[in-house]
Amino acid sequence: MKKLSLIIVSGISAIALSNCAAPTGPETQRGAVTGGLIGAAAGGIIGHQSGNALEGAALGGAAGAGAGALYGNSKDQDNYRRGY
Repeated sequence: MKKLSLIIVSGISAIALSNCAAPTGPETQRGAVTGGLIGAAAGGIIGHQSGNALEGAALGGAAGAGAGALYGNSKDQDNYRRGY
């Protein structure tokens, strides 16, 4: 139960913080949220193995959000060049 609540809190934090970013395209935002959720879950699981689930979830969420935003931004740029 403790792990599940940690993942839920991390996910809500990722969603809340993604709305504070500069104006970006929809794929960038979607990538940041998705990456943050997946990263927080993976970081929480990996961190739990070493006894630091909260730190793992926080670091994983931040890294996942950054990577997802970069990927989403590249998709937004491709769509912009194509004229969508």
